[in-house]
Amino acid sequence: MAKLSILIIALCNYALISSCGHQQKINAYHFKIVKDIECNNGAVVSASTIASEVGVSILKEGGNAIDAAIATQLALAVVHPSAGNIGGGGFTIIHLKDGKNISIDYREMAPGKAFRDMYLDTNGNPQMDLSQNSPLASGVPGSVAGIFECMKYAKLPFKKLIRPAIDLAEKGFALAPGEASGLNHIKGHLIKMNKTVPAFVKDTPWKTGDTLIQKDLAETLKRIRNLGAKGFYEGETARLIAQQMKNDGGIITEEDLKNYKAKERAPIVFGYKGTTIVTMPLPSSGGIILEQMLKMGAMKNIDNMKYGTLASVQLMTEVERRAFADRAKFLGDPDFVKVPVKTLVSDAYLQKRMSDYDSTKVGNSKDIKEGYISESEETTHFNVLDKDGNAISVTTTLNGSYGSGIVVEGTGFLLNNEMDDFSVKPGVPNMFGAVGQEANAIAPGKRMLSSMTPTIVLKDNKPYIIVGTPGGTTIPTSVYQTLVDIIDFKMTPQDAVNFPKFHHQWLPDEIFVEQNFDKKVTEQLKAMGYKITPRSSIGKTEVIMVNDRTITAVADHRGDDGAVGY
Repeated sequence: MAKLSILIIALCNYALISSCGHQQKINAYHFKIVKDIECNNGAVVSASTIASEVGVSILKEGGNAIDAAIATQLALAVVHPSAGNIGGGGFTIIHLKDGKNISIDYREMAPGKAFRDMYLDTNGNPQMDLSQNSPLASGVPGSVAGIFECMKYAKLPFKKLIRPAIDLAEKGFALAPGEASGLNHIKGHLIKMNKTVPAFVKDTPWKTGDTLIQKDLAETLKRIRNLGAKGFYEGETARLIAQQMKNDGGIITEEDLKNYKAKERAPIVFGYKGTTIVTMPLPSSGGIILEQMLKMGAMKNIDNMKYGTLASVQLMTEVERRAFADRAKFLGDPDFVKVPVKTLVSDAYLQKRMSDYDSTKVGNSKDIKEGYISESEETTHFNVLDKDGNAISVTTTLNGSYGSGIVVEGTGFLLNNEMDDFSVKPGVPNMFGAVGQEANAIAPGKRMLSSMTPTIVLKDNKPYIIVGTPGGTTIPTSVYQTLVDIIDFKMTPQDAVNFPKFHHQWLPDEIFVEQNFDKKVTEQLKAMGYKITPRSSIGKTEVIMVNDRTITAVADHRGDDGAVGY
């Protein structure tokens, strides 16, 4: 696939953003979006070329992959407001050069005043607008806590890592096409959800190259710079969040914020076709169902198939159906519910799950339920690899595009609407159509189930593939398909990222396909009895791959995403 680049030129005065110290400079007003690069030292691929440039500048300054990731994540909170955030949460997978694998959980959690049926009316009917578009939709944010949990593996001072984000917020940056379009699309909702007009709204439509300046956000970031995590979870910022909640009918309190903690958990690690997969454990569902899907596909010799054929799509659909049925029944916050993880990923269990698979027949989600045992999709993902072999895969989210749409007055950042990722009522789908049961019911202090699947694939205990994507419930299936494409179908990372994707999640019982998916195959699937639903883009997969010391970084063509390396 040919390399693609898009030149962005701001309609404003020329300026440079310092990355850290006064050596590396980021031009936030004049830059190219490059989708595919090769390099030898290090790379960053993210939803924003500016953010990727910030990350690489940190690598050049002597920082490691974790330093670069922290700086990239903070920059995304400024330049990618639809999903980059400090008002949401996420997950991180780290592989250190010494061989250690780490997962960090900074998923949002239910406030102390939350309760199981808080979104049901007096007749027991779910009020989904409350869980998606109200002050009650927000969980306690975890992103800032997650950043500081990562700091124990960083090299450079935090003040250097946050400086580019502060500069970008204070001095502004040029909007890429997708960001301009997104701000125009969300304008009405932002006006509806906020008493004062946020920086994201202006009278005339946003255009590519326009400058977005966020003074309130810059001040919030400065408090974090000066006080660390306490600059967000205590003091002025916490006061402003709690005051907003009190004024608007939300339930997050200063105590909720003060009590929030990120958690380092043991990652999911398993072998696959000569590689080692390192991915996210609960409360992410992604890692468990990724392991299930890869193992079930291997049981039916998927490596003998090819990308996009009737045989491979039908098999992968049935594998996805079974994994998502298990997700709905069994998965939830492991601090609150006992989840039979070992059984769910065992060969014996998965062989039983595939025992009724028939390559000539369509599956039925009414009949294929969970096995028997005695997440617009506006998330954002980025990958970083440094010259020493440290790797990091990070997925963060506000849940829906621009989260709840509520900008905390005086802070400049958006709050998430992650409470919708709980099972508002058993069997009732959330905004992504995902169905959950009691394992994912609301409880105070509980973390809602997620689909985010940051993943690192090792070969000989060294980074081979770093992958992840936004996309709500399509995240695990997109990561699954990307890994099968590369490992089993021997595709290039460029093709694995950019070729059309499909998705099945048990309920609704239909295969979602991108508009440019092979029409011949979709007609064959229809003839078998599958319901096919064309849809817009599925995810924005980011990949870094290492072969013979050559680093290939690929940013998805579906967005403004950019790959940068050196």
